[in-house]
Amino acid sequence: MTEETTEAIEPVEHVYAIHDGTELNAYVFFPREATSLATHDEDSQGSRREPGRARSAILLFHGGGWDTGSPEWGFGLARYLADLGMVAVAVQYRLSDPENGTVTPIEAMRDARAAVRWARSHSEELGVAPDRIAAYGWSAGAHLAASTAIFVDADEGEEVSCAPDALILKSPAVSLESDSWAKKLLGDRVDVAEISPDRNVRPGMPPTLLLQGRTDTVTPLKGTQAFHEAMLEAGNECELIVYDGVGHLLTPAGQPDDGWPKPDPEVATRARKAFDDFLRARGFISR
Repeated sequence: MTEETTEAIEPVEHVYAIHDGTELNAYVFFPREATSLATHDEDSQGSRREPGRARSAILLFHGGGWDTGSPEWGFGLARYLADLGMVAVAVQYRLSDPENGTVTPIEAMRDARAAVRWARSHSEELGVAPDRIAAYGWSAGAHLAASTAIFVDADEGEEVSCAPDALILKSPAVSLESDSWAKKLLGDRVDVAEISPDRNVRPGMPPTLLLQGRTDTVTPLKGTQAFHEAMLEAGNECELIVYDGVGHLLTPAGQPDDGWPKPDPEVATRARKAFDDFLRARGFISR
């Protein structure tokens, strides 16, 4: 998902959390008309809210196996969604350190929850409705997005909910018990089952869309199906769309799908339509 606009929308950088002196950034992409509103209204003090209207928002969590990647990987999609009228937020999170284990997926999960809470608690400033905040992630980023909706009671003393109001997960790492890389990153911190979404689904989770390639070798279809079944058994709304002839991140079957994404253009277009239709049907976008 890398569409760019002719005149690229540039993000507004916010610090949403600080850990051990390290700032974690949220890169916020506002729709063009909202940016214009804040630029020309001297009384707005930077607010992107249009009179009488609050926008929906979506947080984007990049993939990369928990130890690599950058929020910039989601900038193309963020610009696309901003052009559809959403406030799109590309989230930076702490990357795992496989060498000494000081940072693991556990820390990234905490960051993801903090990012949703930040967006919700700053909804007035961002000009968004606090009950229309979606989360999207791909691969390991999908694990983080799903975790915001599952582990809602993990942070003591937090009054603002970290659960998004809709979830879209592509090639998701949602079944980790056979994932040797996740186990390596966790070390002896916790058993991998404790952070595996398919083992911790709860009732009351938000509407969820799963986009999956049938021949995925990185996050196999079997694991996504297990998560889908657990969601339905818990009474949650969850749709799984499986695309034939492609693997991880919609890479054509027969090509290595464990490196940089090489999505099949036709399948990627279909997946983008499913992505848009899911958000549109739930009132997150109207264009």
